[in-house]
Amino acid sequence: MTEDARFEDGGERPLRLKAEDADDLGVLAALVQDAVFPVTEMAWRPSERRFALLINRFRWEDKALAEQRGRPVERVQSLLAIDDVQAVRSQGVDRSDKGVVLALLTVTFVPGDDGTGRIELTLAGDGAIALNVETVNVTLQDVTRPYIAPSRKAPSHPE
Repeated sequence: MTEDARFEDGGERPLRLKAEDADDLGVLAALVQDAVFPVTEMAWRPSERRFALLINRFRWEDKALAEQRGRPVERVQSLLAIDDVQAVRSQGVDRSDKGVVLALLTVTFVPGDDGTGRIELTLAGDGAIALNVETVNVTLQDVTRPYIAPSRKAPSHPE
């Protein structure tokens, strides 16, 4: 019988990180690489100037320890919230097909004038979401306990 992993198993607490510049965003991008989420778990709240995703994040920070201890790799549900958003555009994302699951490849910041810029979420299959932002203000927070990755494998990318 298998059971889901617990935070205590890895000796770690849930992540709660904030990015306030492009360097910080690079750290978050590494942690959310290969996250998957249903298209229905995206929300744009213009009045709050917030765009958020509920993602199933691969726990890259735990991969080496899991392999060393011979236990399965894990995922965890996390909230990726981007604040101070002025506009949102997407390409290659069909919001009308509620069954679509998207895969997040990377998150980058393209600077503009006076701290403004664009946060780009690159998705597998030529999809992308561009967020015009007043400033980099991104939070990543784990909201569930880790669970064994359904594939029991770490994502891989051909070189």
